[in-house]
Amino acid sequence: MTDRERFLATMNYRSRDRTPFWFWGAWPETLERWQREGFDPDSFDLNMGADRRIAYSGWWQPQPPFEYRVVEEDEETILFINHEGILMRQRKDQPMSSMPQFVRFPVQTRADFRKFWAEHMTPDLEARIGPGWQEQLRAEREQPVPFIVISDRWGGFFGPLRNLVGVERLCELFYDDPAFVEEMMDANADLTIALMDQVLDVIDIDAFAFWEDMAYKTGPLLSPAMARQYMLPRYARVVEFLRGRGVEIIGLDSDGQIDPLIPVWLDAGLNMLYPFETQAGMDVLEVRRKYGKDLLIWGGVDKRAVAQGPAAIDAELARLRPLIEEGGYLPHTDHSFPPDVSFDNFRYYMEKMAEACGG
Repeated sequence: MTDRERFLATMNYRSRDRTPFWFWGAWPETLERWQREGFDPDSFDLNMGADRRIAYSGWWQPQPPFEYRVVEEDEETILFINHEGILMRQRKDQPMSSMPQFVRFPVQTRADFRKFWAEHMTPDLEARIGPGWQEQLRAEREQPVPFIVISDRWGGFFGPLRNLVGVERLCELFYDDPAFVEEMMDANADLTIALMDQVLDVIDIDAFAFWEDMAYKTGPLLSPAMARQYMLPRYARVVEFLRGRGVEIIGLDSDGQIDPLIPVWLDAGLNMLYPFETQAGMDVLEVRRKYGKDLLIWGGVDKRAVAQGPAAIDAELARLRPLIEEGGYLPHTDHSFPPDVSFDNFRYYMEKMAEACGG
């Protein structure tokens, strides 16, 4: 089977030659550690036999991007405006994997939002993908791998609004100015439909994912009732459009403890979620028991087990074996590998995952 055939068979609970699995990436500091431990990026493929995929994730970014501008810096940190217009302070010693301090967001008022949206969020795919984007997509679609559109950081109805106004301000706006929240959500739904309408005129896709990151370790950042009131109608509108254009797998990316939100997403028509962060209490076996086969599951492999070594890796894969065998599940770690994972443990994990998936 090709990677795409295997993916579609697994997502539809059909027979396949083996279960597909994915490599989900590593932090920059992790790659630096692995190189010290013998990893040669010129001769070693970190995919190690994992299934391939095409995952477009940059279409929703502000375009044109904001100009990178340093505001101030000292020996330890740098304060700058990033490509999304956010003023943030970042550590110099771990610029890619440390959590920055968000100092100021680009939208303070309705006027700010309308200006931001008019100048940076137009559905111009030539600007967003590049000249000849139709030919580029057709050529990539011809590859025998799943073609997935991931609306990273700007396709959704909570996560993107965080980027505009910040988490605290957004949570206040649901009470202080809900009409403003709805204006921003509707604008994002319109943008998603406008972008995907053009894409689906050129190619078909195998899956689409919203991006939210709207939960922390012990629960959601927004109550399920408010998600149902404000977000569900916008999800449903986009889902209706996508399903009408032949997209069968429509899901969502959110870290944290998301279980209270899953019924809202299912009622909106979503049928796939990832990455199921285990340290936030998300157990993919329990999710399947609770929500059944209608919910497709990606992820949920505890990356902490990989850091602990072979015995923990074996135990984690044995724990997940019933789901791997059942179908409707695509295993990968619940986020990218942090630097406490050694190169030897990573290789052991990938080899054992291939075995567990029938390779």
